[in-house]
Amino acid sequence: MSRAGDKLVTNADSERAKRSKLRSRARSQKQGPFLKVKSGSAMVPIYRTESRDRVRFTLSFYREGRRVRQVFNELEDAKREALFVAQRIQSGMQHVTDLKPHERDNYKAAEAMLRDSGVPLVAAVEDYLRARELAGTESLAAMAAEHGRHFKRVLRQVTIPEVVAEMLAQREQDGASKVYLGQLRTTLNRFAAKFPGEILEASSQEIDAWLRSLGVAAGTRNSMLRCIKVFFSFARERNYLPEDRSTAADTVKLVKNVSDKHSIFSPGQMATILHAAPPRLIPILAIEAFTGIRVAELSRLDWSAVDLDRRIIELRADQAKTASRRVVPIPDNLATWLAPLERQGKVVAAKNLYVDMTALARALKIEWLRNVLRHSFISYRIAIVKSADQVALEAGNSASMIFKHYRELTTEQEAEKWFGILPKEGQLENTFTCDKRTGRMTLNGQVVAK
Repeated sequence: MSRAGDKLVTNADSERAKRSKLRSRARSQKQGPFLKVKSGSAMVPIYRTESRDRVRFTLSFYREGRRVRQVFNELEDAKREALFVAQRIQSGMQHVTDLKPHERDNYKAAEAMLRDSGVPLVAAVEDYLRARELAGTESLAAMAAEHGRHFKRVLRQVTIPEVVAEMLAQREQDGASKVYLGQLRTTLNRFAAKFPGEILEASSQEIDAWLRSLGVAAGTRNSMLRCIKVFFSFARERNYLPEDRSTAADTVKLVKNVSDKHSIFSPGQMATILHAAPPRLIPILAIEAFTGIRVAELSRLDWSAVDLDRRIIELRADQAKTASRRVVPIPDNLATWLAPLERQGKVVAAKNLYVDMTALARALKIEWLRNVLRHSFISYRIAIVKSADQVALEAGNSASMIFKHYRELTTEQEAEKWFGILPKEGQLENTFTCDKRTGRMTLNGQVVAK
């Protein structure tokens, strides 16, 4: 018993001694740092510890009065971090060590990628987050490639006033009529004053809202929109807008002008006006009513273009609105109206004749509607010839427009009456005066309005 007991006591003492020796060795290993990393006067110690056959390296330093310990599995990682901390302590920027090592590596990598671009990291992150928000689940790279295909050739930072000035100068150089240039200039200068920014920033919603805010008649609004559509087409041709995309003006719709469907004279109304017309007003009224030539085109016309023998009126390219030569047939009744007139110089000898023409209609208690004579001609002409293409060729319009707006507005019987209106006996003896200051109108010596 004593031997066994002695042996047990000896073994226990031996184990305790061994554990004490290990603890003593561990304490001796923990004494002092394994490595010191310095930067100037700043020093960060690295401690080496072993646990279950694993070696770890621990940094120990103070930040803002509190002790901080960081543990690494690799000595090189610990040395790199210790040097960084020591440098920041030395430079008084210890708070930067708030970044974790992998976060700082990401930061450095991002800064390196942006170095050549000159874009700050914060700005790049803001742009990315904004693009990501707009793109949703779409690939940003795919969207950028698609954008590049559409906008590669587009010239940037071109303003609407700049393009307006360029377009007006080009149209004037190309010989556009004064009337057409005036219409473009009036509309587009107003448009440029309202939208002085880049043309790429214009939107269809803004254009539509602006046109609505003007409070103009439907016909005027449509005329202005057509000018704006021409302007945006010009900008696209000049590479200020993508060539394969609709412009901001393309999606703005014309106003449905209800009065257009009813803005024609009946044969009776036209006969009343013509039979009361003095000789100076017959060319304007008869030519527009029976050929559909526009008022602006008629104002550029010389009598030399009116050939009663061949029964045609020839509009040169510089006289026609469409800038292309047009030959308009003269119907039999028009030839009868024009034959007894003196045909020299300008067909429209004075601008005030247009005012007298509408005043004559008012004197006869007939409402004068916009473009009523041209609308009347097209409506009655298509009722007879039954061909939108033919009428489009004669009127200088598109076949689709004529088919859409003028087909079946009247009957063939009414059309025959229209083109059957002839001068009355003593037609050339008519007189008509209109005092624009007092509003006094006299027809054949009788006061018809004051």
